[in-house]
Amino acid sequence: MTGQFSMLSFMDQADDIRMVFCTCPTEDVALAIAASLVEEHLAACVNIVNGVRSVYRWNNKTEVESECQLIIKTTNQRLKALEQAVTDKHPYELPELVVVPISDGSTAYLDWIRKNT
Repeated sequence: MTGQFSMLSFMDQADDIRMVFCTCPTEDVALAIAASLVEEHLAACVNIVNGVRSVYRWNNKTEVESECQLIIKTTNQRLKALEQAVTDKHPYELPELVVVPISDGSTAYLDWIRKNT
């Protein structure tokens, strides 16, 4: 994203903006989910971070897997639809969906998220 800012402006009210974290087994799966979320206006932006190593318990066994991490920017209003879309498209039996509220940020960027979801 490009923009021309001489100075960043921050606001105290970002209670409607969320970041959602979701791991995917491959870059192809991550890209397909990310593109779908943006295309359907469920997310303004999705970052794909390759090379994530996950260590977790599943079925009483410790697993170690290479995954991709999605960092999804959206609004609170779009969360239910986003969760449904990820669940429908994700190959995991139990996809990671962790939602983090955003407390502050660049006013212009937060407005851009609102406009694009």
